[in-house]
Amino acid sequence: MQALTGKVALVTGGSRGIGAAIARSLAAQGADVAITYANSGTLAEAVVEEIRASGRRAIAIAANAADAAQVTKAVDQAAGELGRLDILVNNAGNLLPGTIDQLTLEDYDRTMSVNLRAVFAAIMQAVRHLPDGGRIISIGSCLATRVGRPGISLYSASKSALIGLTKGVARDLGARRITVNLVQPGPTDTDMNPADGPKAPAAVATMALPAYAQANDIASMVLYLAGEGGRHITGATLDVDGGINA
Repeated sequence: MQALTGKVALVTGGSRGIGAAIARSLAAQGADVAITYANSGTLAEAVVEEIRASGRRAIAIAANAADAAQVTKAVDQAAGELGRLDILVNNAGNLLPGTIDQLTLEDYDRTMSVNLRAVFAAIMQAVRHLPDGGRIISIGSCLATRVGRPGISLYSASKSALIGLTKGVARDLGARRITVNLVQPGPTDTDMNPADGPKAPAAVATMALPAYAQANDIASMVLYLAGEGGRHITGATLDVDGGINA
């Protein structure tokens, strides 16, 4: 039997990159999967069709992470259409680059709405559905604890906040044996940050393992936390960053 047979997962921002890899990995271990997307409807449907072809149920839900009401509605829709919710993966995020003299309060609001408020809203709604022993896993960033270059202060601030949220909610839900963890990727080869892109050599030069991660490297950590092996891990921040912060 596959490790997650009978489970239902929701992956926000699951139409591409790391989110799509996580959705596929969860399905490969037997879970039925809902994913959300904001603009990439065609890509989301392709992920869903691939999962369905493997024999699992899957749905794609249009939900803009900048709108907390859409996020909470997506959580309810996933649980309603797939019958339950056991695993929440908060993957959706954005990065608005700029130094402090270039950024605006509107940039702040947009970044915090997607990277922090949406995660808070999804967790708040998911706990209404999650059984005892459920899983909450958020995707942060290695830039939460070490800011290696100018222009990412706002992004780093939003991802740093997830550390405190993760630890606090782990305490809140510990009595129900719901684990709450944060996976912090480093440079990962996606269409938004390709391993052959112009910024890649500088990033690789700072890593103990001098190569970009693949999206499946991040998905593997999520899969472990979602399974039986992760049952006694909670409130943790787990770096999958090739040693960029070593």
